[in-house]
Amino acid sequence: MSEPAYHIPALLPQTLDCLDIKPDGIYVDATFGGGGHSRAILQRLGHDGRLIAFDQDLDAAANAPDDSRFTFVRSNFRFMRNFLRYHGVEKVDGILADLGVSFHHFDDADRGFSFRADAPLDMRMNRKAPLTAAELLTRYDARDLTSLFRTYADLKDPAKAARAIIAARDKAPVVTTFQLAEAVRPALNPKAEKKEMAQVFQALRIEVNSEMEALTTLLASAPDMLREGGRAVILTYHSVEDRIVKNFFRSGNAEGNLEKDFYGKVICDWKQITRQPITADAEETERNPRSRSAKLRAAELIRKV
Repeated sequence: MSEPAYHIPALLPQTLDCLDIKPDGIYVDATFGGGGHSRAILQRLGHDGRLIAFDQDLDAAANAPDDSRFTFVRSNFRFMRNFLRYHGVEKVDGILADLGVSFHHFDDADRGFSFRADAPLDMRMNRKAPLTAAELLTRYDARDLTSLFRTYADLKDPAKAARAIIAARDKAPVVTTFQLAEAVRPALNPKAEKKEMAQVFQALRIEVNSEMEALTTLLASAPDMLREGGRAVILTYHSVEDRIVKNFFRSGNAEGNLEKDFYGKVICDWKQITRQPITADAEETERNPRSRSAKLRAAELIRKV
């Protein structure tokens, strides 16, 4: 029996097309994972091309290809700028970030990303990070959890979910995936329980790994790392991520506030390549169901800062 896939990249041909890879260019894969994007980029690079890949998860390092053009950095991509300088790179031609969680993380029960198996409630991408999901649930009060679920889970009644977890926590610590599922289940819609449960777990994972802060840091620093004409290609999987990327490519900031010059022209470092996000077609979603929620946005740097 073959080993399960670590991760199947969504929208791979479209991603490569948006990167517009130059054979002698320097590119960054901000979310290496199983290495699917990186291997595809290397196939398009020539002898003088270079690829630097980032991943904070030690498990991903085992997937690194043996290629002189490739450099693996075990770090969160929020620190990309410093690591590029450390490796002698001032400017790159393209940055790719696929923000989806790998199959590997969901399928490895011990990581605590899924409610399909009972496991410690961990959810850390970087297992050396100090805060687990279980520890987060001991620290956050009802108001914190309500805000978290409202922002990242899209629940119809986030306060009800928060109160259910607090009530369970008052009886016994919520430290495993099954305990969390059992705690929050009474607050979920029975007709959409699986979907809403996944949204609760998603919200905790985002918070534990500071995913939105990392994305905002990457996008804010990308103009300093890209050459003029360089491209940023981002794949998102839920509305909060997509809105941040959309706002940055449209206005240069996470809030989407438009800054205009004296003549009323919008001041922004980016030219959008994808006015509307690219999504997977029926054939791809049949082959890779997790690509159903993927949205690809790409932009080109048009002004140095």
